This record gives sequence, structure tokens and C-alpha cells, in this order.
Amino acid sequence: MRTDPMRKASDVMKLKLYFMQKGQQSGKMRNYALIVIGLNTALRCSDILSLVWNDVYDFEMKRFRSHITLIEKKTKKLTKIRMNRAIIESLSLLMKFLGAVSPDDVLFKSQKGKNKAISRIQMYRIIKSAAKFLNIDGNISCHSLRKTFGYNAYKSGVSPAMLMELFNHSSFAVTRRYVGIDQDEKDKIFLELVI
Repeated sequence: MRTDPMRKASDVMKLKLYFMQKGQQSGKMRNYALIVIGLNTALRCSDILSLVWNDVYDFEMKRFRSHITLIEKKTKKLTKIRMNRAIIESLSLLMKFLGAVSPDDVLFKSQKGKNKAISRIQMYRIIKSAAKFLNIDGNISCHSLRKTFGYNAYKSGVSPAMLMELFNHSSFAVTRRYVGIDQDEKDKIFLELVI
């Protein structure tokens, strides 16, 4: 089954608030930071889950890095992503709630194993159950975060060439299908062309 982007800004906000509130109540901001990073980096789930604190925080300078730099697992290509305010704020909250962190600690720790990240299946469950609870339209899963980034980037005027570059896609046709633009544009024609 195909995964959808979240097309409504209100759905994205509901998801972020849901995890922010749960994190504050439980003292665990892991899932909030996970969602924010997924929505703001266009990284695949496997790449997000492979992040360690050294990827995002400069321990010598005692500050967050300006970029996340990594080799993508799927494409084996080097990617460099600017960390925006939302990413840094979510990581600051996570760091505050965790207390001491070490450079090699994974960002999104599982409760199983000493320094093991949650699994892709667990990430899927976390997002899927929240989307269902919040009644968010579409087939929402962990990959929806990456697609939501692309959908919003396209809608805000990011060029097709830049989107292809961000996603490492071979053609814009792939990118359009990927972020669900084709169906939106078709729907708009049917709604606006009244004969």
C-alpha cells in the first residue's frame, strides 16, 4: 500500500503537538524529536534511525552543528542537510530530558539494548498509531514524514530540479508521484472546471 504525505498543515501541527504533549507528560521527548527531524530533513527512516549525537552536536564546541552530514544508506550518496530552528529546538529538548549524552549514543534509543536505536517497525507503529488516533487523512506511516517535506516544499515553490536533488530521484515524474502532486493537480482541475 502506498504511503501518503500529510497535505494539511493542521494535520502536521496536530501530530507535532501530540508528541510534544506526550513527551512532556512522560519526560520522554524522543518521539517528538523523531517527528520533527523526519519532517524537516527529507531523510529516509533508516537514515534518521542511524543518527548519533555526534552527527548533530559538536561536543568540543558545546553547540549544535549547522549541518547533518551522512552517507545515505539506500543511495550510498553523501548528503548534507542544514539543521533549521525546529530541528535544533527539538534536539535541545531531547538532550535536556536525557541529561548526559555521549557522541556515539544513538539519538532515538530503544528500550531494548544498551545503545540500540528503535527499529523501523517501531517507528512505523509510533507514527501509524498517532495518525490513527488523530484521524489524519491518508495512509500515514514513517515514510510520510519524508513525503510531507517534499509535498510542502513543492507547494511553497521549490523547483522540480531542487526536489529531485533533495530526494536523489532520477526524474521529476518520480518525484511528483512520490509526493502525491499528480493526484492533487488532477483533483484541482476536476473541482475548478465546472461545465
